[in-house]
Amino acid sequence: MSRHSLSFIAAAALVLGCSQDSAEDFTVTATPEVSPAGTSSGEPFLSSTDGVVYMSWLEKTEPGHDLRFSRFDGASWDEPMTVASSDRFFVNWADFPSIRPGPDGTLWAHWLQRGAAGGYDYGVRIAHSTDQGRTWSEPWTPHDDTSATEHGFVSATADGDHIGFVWLDGRKYADLPDGTPGSKEMTVRYRTVSSDGTPGPEMLIDGRVCDCCQTATGMTSVGPVVAYRNRTEAEIRDIYVARMVDGTWLEGAPVHDDGWEIAGCPVNGPALTASGEEVAVAWFTGAGDVPRTNLAFSKDGGASFGAPIVIDDGSPLGRVDLLQAGDGSVIVVWLEGTGGEGAEVRLRRVTPDGDVTESVAVTTTSAERPSGFPRLAQTGDGALLLAWTDVSGGEPQVRVTKLQLGR
Repeated sequence: MSRHSLSFIAAAALVLGCSQDSAEDFTVTATPEVSPAGTSSGEPFLSSTDGVVYMSWLEKTEPGHDLRFSRFDGASWDEPMTVASSDRFFVNWADFPSIRPGPDGTLWAHWLQRGAAGGYDYGVRIAHSTDQGRTWSEPWTPHDDTSATEHGFVSATADGDHIGFVWLDGRKYADLPDGTPGSKEMTVRYRTVSSDGTPGPEMLIDGRVCDCCQTATGMTSVGPVVAYRNRTEAEIRDIYVARMVDGTWLEGAPVHDDGWEIAGCPVNGPALTASGEEVAVAWFTGAGDVPRTNLAFSKDGGASFGAPIVIDDGSPLGRVDLLQAGDGSVIVVWLEGTGGEGAEVRLRRVTPDGDVTESVAVTTTSAERPSGFPRLAQTGDGALLLAWTDVSGGEPQVRVTKLQLGR
């Protein structure tokens, strides 16, 4: 298919209606957008500021990949630009790069680059732009560790005149200099960098976490919060939230005691959104061998959370994303299995009081790993953009649709 193929074979907008558990009506109008991504593209990421949406993705070239991005002003996409090109990118369906706005009008990009040892020896690279992506700084590595282990699953949030980056860090997997085997524990760490590229100190958030689930971060009125999948000595891997208060990371605590005991990583991290003292977290759990996609709200900046609200329709695959709707409610998307290798990207609106709309199936997709994680962002006119990787044609391609929500 060409670069300008439509996301759906449709000439008109698709209007989907459903009733809410309260008396309110809820509708979603889905309008296909021309995707700026070319063929052999995947791993989309969306962010937004001041009504402009930024989408990044990886696009296969010879002999490697390009990290590309484009801006959406509500009506059309800018001509895509390339941030970096390499045959050393670490390309993974679950550990994807990003472009996001930072302080003082800067843009920040991160990607993953393989080390000399190959395999899961890879590290984080960060660059910033002061001219809206026309030129980029030399790449910088936020982790001091250079061991041949995994460093990835990055999230970030603006923090005043800095931007704070969170990542999973595998330095404890490396053997010690005396030959003692490493503890094989992943950690989650944090570091800020100013708009001119000056880094702050590296900080440990949690010394034992799940190996390869995405992190998620946001900013409250008190400071940054981070959601991640923890890992106890008993192999309980529930979602935790850690908060920074007065410059210090407090010990993480579970959003809910699911009690999911699993001996390996489910590769299914949380989503988080924060504003003022309101925080919402969505996540997948398989506790008790019953898969669930849940959502919980906090009214005290992430210090405590209410009871989880089930948002799936009985066959969830997780892969959640989440954003605030502006009225205290949130919009959550996830993958719902439809049998075999089939899946749908579904969407709901949820209020802190527990009102949940009926789900809307926005598009069909695949349950297989190459379909990746659907991403959401808000446009300047209050609509949403949804991006995902379409693998139905054999060659992966990033697709985009615009969602107008109504009542």
